[in-house]
Amino acid sequence: MPEKRSPDKEQNPPQISDQALLEAQEAWSLAWQYMLKTGEQMVKSNNFLGRIKDKDVEIAETPADVVFEIDKVRLFRYRPLAEVRKDIPPMIICYGLFGRQTMIDLQEDRSLVRNLLMAGIDLYVVDWGNPTRADQYLNFDDYVERYLGSCVEYLYEANDKKPVNLFGICEGGTFAAMLAALRPELFAGLALAITPIDFHGDQENFWRGEGFLNSWVGNLSKDDVDLLIDTHGMLPGEMTGAVFSALTPIASMTKYNIGLARMEGNEAMMLNFLRMEKWIADRPDHPGEAARQWLNDLYRENLLVKGQFMLCGEKLDLSNITCPVLNIFAEQDHIIPVSCSKAMGNLLSDDQYEEIGFPGGHVGVFVSRKAQGVVAGGVVSWLEKRLDPLPDKKQKNEAGVKKKKSKKQIQG
Repeated sequence: MPEKRSPDKEQNPPQISDQALLEAQEAWSLAWQYMLKTGEQMVKSNNFLGRIKDKDVEIAETPADVVFEIDKVRLFRYRPLAEVRKDIPPMIICYGLFGRQTMIDLQEDRSLVRNLLMAGIDLYVVDWGNPTRADQYLNFDDYVERYLGSCVEYLYEANDKKPVNLFGICEGGTFAAMLAALRPELFAGLALAITPIDFHGDQENFWRGEGFLNSWVGNLSKDDVDLLIDTHGMLPGEMTGAVFSALTPIASMTKYNIGLARMEGNEAMMLNFLRMEKWIADRPDHPGEAARQWLNDLYRENLLVKGQFMLCGEKLDLSNITCPVLNIFAEQDHIIPVSCSKAMGNLLSDDQYEEIGFPGGHVGVFVSRKAQGVVAGGVVSWLEKRLDPLPDKKQKNEAGVKKKKSKKQIQG
């Protein structure tokens, strides 16, 4: 039989104190005020979105001309914005295949390109084009030695057969470091930014939120990666975009509602936001074989820092780099952990290697307002300090200056 309720309980419900009732009323009032304020903010942002046109959200507008082509890859030379400095060798910027190089020239006041041009740097950039399934068998040999190497060789010849500077970003930085080790005679200097070198990093000391991508890929088996690549032929851009968004789930879920509302229709803020979204949405497919090497040989097996990665039929040793190296990393980078980038310093001599730690995130290194002077200014300062070339590698080895960790130490 069901238990009968006590008549006293039905007739005498719990009493709410006046204080509790007052606190509840105040909480409801605050919540209602917040909702009203958020609604007003959203109306302002929506009104701006209703007025904006596609032509108002252009990115990468700094003028440039194609000077070299090989297959789908093009090398652009930016038109000078100031008198070109003859005492600094020209520089090529190399972005990766997971995104577009347009990020380095997002808008006029947030442009690494414009900052370097205004400093008088003769500046070039590699455009990988739009890879399709016809390119699915292209691998690191193709992208590092054939494509990037050909672009550097073009500029080397145009520079009276004198070494040039290369600035590699993210995956493009890994390409750049590989080429500098493979063809050291071509380079006067190598700058890297948010670049993975040790793909495992110091996992025991990752801060909360750091290294999720390393863990995710590390939990894939070789068969998982092979099945993914064999099924699609490529690593789909939509998939990599979804993975990157999943690394910051709260920010990804709230940027189109709470995030937009907080902008209150501010033109500068919203245009910057829309330009960023335009860049994020333009996510190309990554050629399959190169993606297989990226995930299996580098992320899973960490062969590069171990000196076991095969490039053009030979094991690649990054300590073969002889030019000065500047390494820029983001201290709050949730995609490329700091220890994955700073590992480059373990392979080079102290007088050869410098680094800049930027107090921001992965993309913020280039597009945040506070980064504009830090990154470009740091690169220009480094170029100016390094006008006199280092002694060649043989001389350095004979002098006992070269400092390298043993492979046993690196693997450990």
